[in-house]
Amino acid sequence: MVDCLIIGGGAAGCYAAITAAQRGLDVLICEHNPRGELGKKLKITGKGRCNVTNDCDLDALLANIPRNGRFLYSAFSNCMPQDVMAFFEDLGVELKVERGNRVFPVSDSAGEIVNALIAKCRSLGVKTEHCHVTALRIDETGACVGVNTDSGEIMAKTVILAAGGMSYPATGSDGSGFLIAEQAGHQVAAPMPSLVPLICTETDCADMMGLSLKNVTLSLFDTQKKNRCCYSELGEMLFTHFGVSGPLVLSASAHIERPDAGRYTLAIDLKPGLTPEQLDARIQRDFAGAQNRVLGNALGKLLPRAIILPTITRAGLDPELRVNSVTREQRHALGETIKRFELHVKGFRPVSEAIVTRGGVHVREVQPKTMESKLIPNLYFAGEVLDVDAYTGGFNLQIAFATAFAAGNAAADSISWEDA
Repeated sequence: MVDCLIIGGGAAGCYAAITAAQRGLDVLICEHNPRGELGKKLKITGKGRCNVTNDCDLDALLANIPRNGRFLYSAFSNCMPQDVMAFFEDLGVELKVERGNRVFPVSDSAGEIVNALIAKCRSLGVKTEHCHVTALRIDETGACVGVNTDSGEIMAKTVILAAGGMSYPATGSDGSGFLIAEQAGHQVAAPMPSLVPLICTETDCADMMGLSLKNVTLSLFDTQKKNRCCYSELGEMLFTHFGVSGPLVLSASAHIERPDAGRYTLAIDLKPGLTPEQLDARIQRDFAGAQNRVLGNALGKLLPRAIILPTITRAGLDPELRVNSVTREQRHALGETIKRFELHVKGFRPVSEAIVTRGGVHVREVQPKTMESKLIPNLYFAGEVLDVDAYTGGFNLQIAFATAFAAGNAAADSISWEDA
């Protein structure tokens, strides 16, 4: 029997293992990736750079969690971003803070973060076993006393379920943690993708495939809530064969409750640095030097080539119209389209393409201070398996670390109490 068995060796699992081991517990991580490989998903986060956390205060943390943020108040209070930064720096990982308070390793290598976690686990005597956990073992009192695996049973005084969500299933996040929780009697909010590319109804997105827009403002409007703007940010995005992707789009997706066709509209301001009046003056200057050209060939200095035709079409103009024939009303329509280039959301891309999973174990069935199940004593939760998710910027990893810290310490406290 081990003191603490952890299901899943990702960011949350490793951090929980280290926390519990530092408190003197005998810790075993059960990881179903080939050869029990730890941190496989962590290696690809932040495009391989690993946005470890966000160097902000508690209010900012909670503001970046759209659902169930208050549940994390205690966990964050005991494990802030600055604590996570100090943890990795103590392990020899140099960190840097970039735009938006995003924290990365100076090396820009997620592998350095993973290697630091693995090395710390090994130095503390944390054991790893390559196996697939199929169910929790619950005794006659209703307490968790271990797990069943594809290679036999393992008994444990405490169990921490940190099996992740359903995004990037090739890294081991295959949704098995949700099934384990459900089998034990927990309610699980239906998993959905979050921080995910968006499918759009417009067919010309495919014509613009590969076009990357920088320094544009993307806004998201909800038609079911009086066309309320629920997201607006300056940054980068990308057109694809199915719709749009990129940092702005991923962030916008986290604000979409359900991608019902026709409900959400995206509006791109292609020239956010110009007021409508300044843009109109700019268009007039460009037109002055291209009086005899057709409209489709007169906007090359203002817009990327791939988006010129779609912009003209959305403005209701003929691309073959001569510039010297463009009326004031037509010019204004063109400017309005440049300031509000609309797309309509049709749906999410598959959860396998999402950065994180929305949904998971209902937080009302979990103690917020300890992450212990309210239904099953000695069972704890950490990371993406819980029904909490955040926007981009390092907040989701901070959730993983903070909940793992709470679970690891609570497991140690429960065993210390038993031994007393």
